[in-house]
Amino acid sequence: MVPTTILIDEAPRCVVRPNDTKDLNRFLRNAKSYLLAEQPEGKITHRNASEEELAKWRSALALHQAWGGSDEEFFGVPL
Repeated sequence: MVPTTILIDEAPRCVVRPNDTKDLNRFLRNAKSYLLAEQPEGKITHRNASEEELAKWRSALALHQAWGGSDEEFFGVPL
């Protein structure tokens, strides 16, 4: 999948790159308390990352790779 922005009440929270829809749904389910930490009653949605969000994700991926991490091991970055 392409990098995906997770939104809480339409505000960007993080950018992740799940392997597939099942992976995305598992992340949303398991990360719910993290995602909603500041807004417990918030609504979680997602969309493709914007160019600005994608640039932040790529920068974080580059840092991850600089220490020897692989693409497959990198999941996402908070916004």
